[in-house]
Amino acid sequence: MNYQEKIEKAVEFIKNSTYAVALTGAGVSTESGIPDFRSPGGLWQRFKMITFDEFIINRQARQEFWEMKKELLPELLNAKPNEAHYALAKLEKMGLLKYVITQNIDGLHQLAGSKQVIEIHGNNRESLCIDCGRFYKIEEIIEFLKEDIADVRCSNCGGVIKPKIIFFGESMPEREFNLAQTASSQCDLMLVVGTSLQVYPAAGLPQLAYHSGAKLIFINQTETPMDELAEVVIHEKAGKALGDILKEFNRGC
Repeated sequence: MNYQEKIEKAVEFIKNSTYAVALTGAGVSTESGIPDFRSPGGLWQRFKMITFDEFIINRQARQEFWEMKKELLPELLNAKPNEAHYALAKLEKMGLLKYVITQNIDGLHQLAGSKQVIEIHGNNRESLCIDCGRFYKIEEIIEFLKEDIADVRCSNCGGVIKPKIIFFGESMPEREFNLAQTASSQCDLMLVVGTSLQVYPAAGLPQLAYHSGAKLIFINQTETPMDELAEVVIHEKAGKALGDILKEFNRGC
């Protein structure tokens, strides 16, 4: 199939679906200017990857982590949803998409208007003190970092402040991941957008959907290890492909 045929086939599957979900990854966020951690020159090549245990017990590890966040958080705060985010939100509003399951931690799906978002890796827009539980918004954390505070501490109790994201070595959020698994096992169509499907357990969700009988549509600029499972594979930027799907859908309505 050529590109247009793939777009038309994707639209056909969406029209015929009664329970469609989307799984999104970094390829959706990068189009809003948010760095991809894993890409060449990405943050993980320039900063040490900090595990959950290191962050909790090691002050130097926290300093390295917050040094990275000093660079990332202003970009996150200024980032705006792109065409991919808006297309998914529109599909939900039209009653064609039940959930967006996302590995991204930027909150841009919600800013674009998606209501049913399952964040399996957490969200960078809020932090909390692990001792007293006080919440901090991203703007407050940025102000801490502007003051060159190397080890961000709670102004209420002096405890360690941790972003509401899932660190390596930390358990997935039980409620969110259980919901993601349930949605994946019950859906009849999964749009897999902007993810190379390298990181588990998130990468196992399309497999769960497939083995539960769902059709898969993959949209990613590069190949994934699971392309052979998909009915439609579109190697294109997320915004363009989803935008073209939405245009084709509207044209046929």
